Amino acid sequence: MYWIWVLVVGAVIGAIAGGLVDKGNPKGCVFNIIAGLIGSTVGHKLFGSDWGGHLAGMALVPSILGAVIVVAVVSMFTRK
Repeated sequence: MYWIWVLVVGAVIGAIAGGLVDKGNPKGCVFNIIAGLIGSTVGHKLFGSDWGGHLAGMALVPSILGAVIVVAVVSMFTRK
């Protein structure tokens, strides 16, 4: 049950980051989950995990900032 919660929170984080960065080019659910989980790791490494609320072991503010970075980098390489 914990892993389902992690995937749901990762999808929400990825969707928020995708909405902030790529407004006109949605990537899909799988991309949102992957971007949210990788972005959470990146955000915790860059910004720490001491600030923001915690859900499923992820600090929300650093996770969203990390996911924004991940989505922005991927968007630079996938634009037409």
